[in-house]
Amino acid sequence: MASKIRYGSVKIGDSLPTVTIDNVSRPDFVRYAGASGDFVPLHYDQTFVEAAGIPTVFAQGMWTAGCLSRCLTDYAGAGNVRRFKVRFARQVWPGDTLTCRGKVTGKGENDGEKLVEGEVEVVNQKGEATVRGNFAVVAA
Repeated sequence: MASKIRYGSVKIGDSLPTVTIDNVSRPDFVRYAGASGDFVPLHYDQTFVEAAGIPTVFAQGMWTAGCLSRCLTDYAGAGNVRRFKVRFARQVWPGDTLTCRGKVTGKGENDGEKLVEGEVEVVNQKGEATVRGNFAVVAA
């Protein structure tokens, strides 16, 4: 698949498309559990989390990372992601609103591909980072 971005047009500091997820919900976590096979009860079982001293269920880290990956696929196209590394910073709770965003921090070539590199993050409605990472995508 041809990249959605043109190497010559990309500038350091450019923003990636922002993705917003309003009102994160327990069913989001349950659907992800079914799709991924991640059935850890911390993500769906209220009785279990309360017994563990946690106020409510929370999102799987990879669910949040998957939301963040949409910035990259919206920007360059799914087949053009060469690197996507993330680090989890805090939990995502039901009712949170998430903003997934990123920016270009570099350009270069590797093995004949023109690459655009950058940083990405997910922040909640309080402005707290829940996931941070970096990426490389192919540009045409």
